Amino acid sequence: MPRPRKQRRALEAIVSDRGIGRVFVAREAERVIAMASLLYTVSTAEGGKAALFEDLVVLPEFRGKGVGTALLRFVIAQARKEGVLRLTLLTDRHNERAHALYRRHGFVDSPMKAMRLQLG
Repeated sequence: MPRPRKQRRALEAIVSDRGIGRVFVAREAERVIAMASLLYTVSTAEGGKAALFEDLVVLPEFRGKGVGTALLRFVIAQARKEGVLRLTLLTDRHNERAHALYRRHGFVDSPMKAMRLQLG
């Protein structure tokens, strides 16, 4: 369920501090039609910079037109330029369309299991 206030606060934090991460957008004219974000960390397993690919959102009327694919390619290229050694993402378990998109771009299923502790 979208929570606009929380989402705005988080996006403002990312945009205001490039050490936290980056927000990428795709536009048609002046309208934002898709967005993606990376959040940075350091991986002891990789020995350097890693990132959580936090979001890839495309407006419904632009889905299936290559917008998400183009934005994903761009984000991966930018991560490489920035020295990111590993991208990790979470998807909804039943979102096969998203899984297929990520697999086409080299993402593989992880043997790791995601777990959460909600603190706020």
